[in-house]
Amino acid sequence: MIDYVKGAVAELTPATATIECAGVGFLCNISVNTYSALQGKREGKLYVYEAIREDAWVLFGFATREERDLFLLLISVSGVGGNTARTMLSSFSVAELATVIMDGNERMLKTVKGLGTKTAQRVIVELKDKVSTLALSGGSASIAAGEDVAALNKEVYNEAVDAMRALGFPPAPVSKVVRAIMKDDPSLPVEKVIKQALKMM
Repeated sequence: MIDYVKGAVAELTPATATIECAGVGFLCNISVNTYSALQGKREGKLYVYEAIREDAWVLFGFATREERDLFLLLISVSGVGGNTARTMLSSFSVAELATVIMDGNERMLKTVKGLGTKTAQRVIVELKDKVSTLALSGGSASIAAGEDVAALNKEVYNEAVDAMRALGFPPAPVSKVVRAIMKDDPSLPVEKVIKQALKMM
C-alpha cells in the first residue's frame, strides 16, 4: 500500500494533482483544501488512499493525515463513495466537517451534492463519536498584491468551473453560480469560489 507520494508538483488543478516521483507521475484526486495547500509550491507531499476496482486504480491524495483519516471514516459509511467524500472535504475544512458531524447538523451535511437525508443521518450516527479526535487549523490562499486582476479572474473562473464539473455538477448551472459569486467579490481565490459554489448548487 502507498502511504504517501512526495516530489515535484507536475500538474495541479482544483480537482487533481500530479506528483512526480523518480520519473513517475502519480495522478491523485484531491479536495479544494488540498489544492489550496499545494498551490504555488514546486514540491509537494500527499498522503494517499488507493481505490482499487476491477476497471480502475484510482488514487486520492490529501495534504494532511487528518484529512485522509476523515476521508476513510466517511467512505466507511454506506452510501458515501470516494467522490462524495471528496466533495464533502471540499465543502468544509476537516475541523468544520468534524464539528458539523459532532453537532449532528444534518441540514449542513445535506448541502453537499450527492448526500441525501438518509445518508447524512447515517454519517452523523456512525461517525459522531469517531470524529472528535480530528482537529486541523485550516488555511486559505490569498491573492498577491499587484497581480493582473482581469487575467486572474479569467483563470479563477475557468479553474472553478472545471473543478465543479469534475465533481459532477452540470456546466450551465455551474457557470451561472460561479459568475454570480465572482461578480459579488472579484478578488476571491479559486478555492473560496468553489467552496461557495458547492454550498449554492
